[in-house]
Amino acid sequence: MPQGAAPNAFQMLGFPFLMMFVVFYFLVFRPQSKAQKSHAEMLKNLRKEDEVVTTGGMFGTVVNVRTDTVTLRIDDKVRVEVEKPAIARLVKSRGAEPVAAVVEKSV
Repeated sequence: MPQGAAPNAFQMLGFPFLMMFVVFYFLVFRPQSKAQKSHAEMLKNLRKEDEVVTTGGMFGTVVNVRTDTVTLRIDDKVRVEVEKPAIARLVKSRGAEPVAAVVEKSV
């Protein structure tokens, strides 16, 4: 740019928008994609006897895992079949400590 020439409109307005995009990427998009990946990994690794919570708030124990659905035991003689994406989180994995206990120990 020659001396004394004024910057064009793109240079004046483009840089702040670029910086806003970078900030949004690191504060919003990146953590969201990490959460989606970890949720997909959790769904892929579901096994019998895992204790889970559905998005509706029902607690249950995994009885059967199929490609798209999971059968949960809610109570004695009560079984519910839900789609895998309806599983919100893993409460306790088979043969492991409860997830909440692991989080508390790491703090």
